[in-house]
Amino acid sequence: MPTIRVEMFEGRTPEQKQAFVKALTEAAVNTIGSSPEAVDVILFEIKKSDWASGGVLWSEKKK
Repeated sequence: MPTIRVEMFEGRTPEQKQAFVKALTEAAVNTIGSSPEAVDVILFEIKKSDWASGGVLWSEKKK
């Protein structure tokens, strides 16, 4: 059974998350032959102030 762990910034709607986990599940079924029921997806939503790249917090990056 595959477990797919996704870390992403917070702020997606429940509808976006549902569509995303459905697409991930379908991709696992189509590529590795898993059954949909065996695919687990765990979403971790992280605040931009808790994630940094290159020594800079994402909350501090210019848009």
